[in-house]
Amino acid sequence: MTDSKSLFERAVNVLPGGVNSPVRACRSVGCDPIFVARAKGSRMWTADGKELVDYVMSWGPMLLGHAHPAVEEAAIKAVEAGASFGAPCEAEVDLAELLCEILPSVDMVRMVNSGTEATMSALRLARAYTGRDKIIKFHGGYHGHSDCFLASAGSGVATLSIPGTPGVPESFVAGTLLAHYNDLPAVRRLFEDNPGEVAAIFVEPVAGNMGCVLPGEGWHEGLRALCDEFGALLVFDEVITGFRVDLGGAQKRFGITPDLTCLGKIIGGGFPVGCYGGKREIMERIAPCGDVYQAGTLSGNPVAMAAGLATLRELARQDYAALEARTLAFATELKAIIESKGLPATLNHIASIFTLFLAEGPVTDFPSASKADGKAYASFYGQMRQAGVNLAPSGFECAFTSFAHTEEDYAKTLDAARRAQL
Repeated sequence: MTDSKSLFERAVNVLPGGVNSPVRACRSVGCDPIFVARAKGSRMWTADGKELVDYVMSWGPMLLGHAHPAVEEAAIKAVEAGASFGAPCEAEVDLAELLCEILPSVDMVRMVNSGTEATMSALRLARAYTGRDKIIKFHGGYHGHSDCFLASAGSGVATLSIPGTPGVPESFVAGTLLAHYNDLPAVRRLFEDNPGEVAAIFVEPVAGNMGCVLPGEGWHEGLRALCDEFGALLVFDEVITGFRVDLGGAQKRFGITPDLTCLGKIIGGGFPVGCYGGKREIMERIAPCGDVYQAGTLSGNPVAMAAGLATLRELARQDYAALEARTLAFATELKAIIESKGLPATLNHIASIFTLFLAEGPVTDFPSASKADGKAYASFYGQMRQAGVNLAPSGFECAFTSFAHTEEDYAKTLDAARRAQL
């Protein structure tokens, strides 16, 4: 019989740490990783045959639920026509047109293969367009694993408590300027201390890699105004928020127009894909139209494009407001259960995204997120997993609901939380 334990024993011999992405190793929660055999809707089944209600949802993109019939059908049909061409196809034009229609700030897009590729490429473009080298990012903000973004990164870097830059020359991160999320005066000081040197601000419009951290009043408006004042680009990393907080992304929900937007796997229905896009005058600097080189053999992959089209068309028919209300009611009840056990809990929530920080609030930035009780979360995670609920194996990650989650799923989760010993 193939099970998670035997698979992990094999994996550690051929994969570093037995995994292909560090947080999956579950080290911070004191567990071995689970190996997934299949998933459907709001549920997944492990190699051991255990059924789990899933709140990771492939780290966000499965907003319609796993293996949605329309997405499955589109992907299968595309595979039958050829899995990869390394050449243009109709579906990439269709998806690009749809993205430009949906996202308020986007006139043109360039398809890539991951969120990391999207942010890395947007950084190169921002530097070329402005003629400047430095960028501003925020403590605990994660924009993929390219060198300059690993300075004070969140996500797996924070989870594993490892330095962010081994193997990265100091000169590569010297141009990465850091401030705390929601601290506009600090951002202004960085601009003033580096006059004419800052190419762009990279920001998650809702931080998602230090847990869910919401923008304070005037935060986005302030960033937009500072970029305009100092001649820098505002880059929204919507790899998590894109199509989750609103069909038009966080930029539509908050009414802010970034200069560039980065998106990830949700635009491919969970397939490996990403894109970056923005104002025409900026995007036309990309080769072969302009002089900024970026390329990829698998960019615009026909299977990912077909799955992405099906996903966005289905999302356009969904009731976002109803899902947000259900998610908030569920998360609020979960918070009350944890507090009834004598633990502090702070709920940060927007749309179908939430984090319960096991700490006194408010949680507004990375330092306040870091005060959460990691040991208590590890205990809670293990007990919930045993009870058939899959949470993120890190307190620095978000929980995600989907249009596939049911009241039965929520009831099962809340019952498991009531029985947990904390």
